[in-house]
Amino acid sequence: MGKTEIELFQPLASQELVIFVGLPGSGKSTLYRRLFAATHAHISLDVLRKRSRERRALEEHLAAGRSVVVDNTNVLRAERAVYLEIAQRYHVPARCIFFATSLKDALRRNAARQGRARIPDVAVIAKYKALEPPALEEGFTRIQVVRLQDNGTIVLERDTISR
Repeated sequence: MGKTEIELFQPLASQELVIFVGLPGSGKSTLYRRLFAATHAHISLDVLRKRSRERRALEEHLAAGRSVVVDNTNVLRAERAVYLEIAQRYHVPARCIFFATSLKDALRRNAARQGRARIPDVAVIAKYKALEPPALEEGFTRIQVVRLQDNGTIVLERDTISR
């Protein structure tokens, strides 16, 4: 019998930083709501609007001993490096969940969004072109590669843990 979604995404430590990496429409917020909302604080630039607020919130949560999910596209290594540096400062392991999504699927899901949730296609395409896949060498303890299926199922394609 296979593992449940909850079992697949169990943390390696009592406190962790989870950094989502993926295109708009790849399933990041869906996964947060489904599996992390009860256990991890939610940090999102969409909500906080400024990087300075985002960093301050991350530090406050980690200092208080809470686990955190950073739910942004985080397609650039430089974006992720800021969060990884903060996690290292607080001695908190950092897990990356990379949402492997085709441009076609991201555009299709984005087109189905309503109101402010829908972003211009040109922005999705720009994120796709800029995407730098994550690597353990960046400082992650674990990288999980997932794919959101059309029926809403999250499939774990690869799980890599640093030695």
